[in-house]
Amino acid sequence: MPGIEWKKVETVGVITMNNGENRHNPDFIRAILAAFDEIERDAEISSVIIASSDPKNWSQGIDLEWITGAMAKNDLQAIRDFMYGLNRIFKRILLYPMPVIAAINGHTFGDGSIMACACDFRFMKADRGFFCFPEIDINIPFLPGMLAIVRKAIPHYKLEELVFSGKRTGAAELEAHHAIVKACENEEALMRESIAFAKTFTKKRPIFGEMKRRMHGSIIEIMEKDDPVYIEPLQLLM
Repeated sequence: MPGIEWKKVETVGVITMNNGENRHNPDFIRAILAAFDEIERDAEISSVIIASSDPKNWSQGIDLEWITGAMAKNDLQAIRDFMYGLNRIFKRILLYPMPVIAAINGHTFGDGSIMACACDFRFMKADRGFFCFPEIDINIPFLPGMLAIVRKAIPHYKLEELVFSGKRTGAAELEAHHAIVKACENEEALMRESIAFAKTFTKKRPIFGEMKRRMHGSIIEIMEKDDPVYIEPLQLLM
């Protein structure tokens, strides 16, 4: 089974992450960007869902084994390229000319949480899984672009709590604070509700894409202008 695969469900492209904790590394970046490219080439698709085949995890964020290995080899350029690659994923989602919906079925931590926030809408399974920003506990500050992304998805008062505490948050709490569309009873309900919601979007791609460009232009500007200040000297760790 490939690490990333997708299928067409009527007008919906469903991307499925298949690598257990679905951690982000260079292979993940290449595979998910390729899936978005392939889906966009199908003119019949008008919305996208990002799901996971693992019953416990949606995405646990950065592949720590990969990045510590690159550090051990002093392959600093590989780490820089990787960070810019993550931003390519975020930009692709932010500017994708159709809605992108995260169907969060399990644990979603760190960079996985940021990717979920980059999506236009989020649904989450209520019976298992936590959403968390653990960066405060592992001494890794957000890049400016990452902060801009999460600000668009989570109300400021709640975002401060999550970022500064590193607490693990469940679906019901996130729904109460409008960070997700709906807390779904179980996995079956999650996919049913996500697909039904995705099917309601039949907007034309040019207008949808232009709306997203105008709404998210300031986020893209921060990513392009401010993030390199930290990525180039690799000021990523405290």
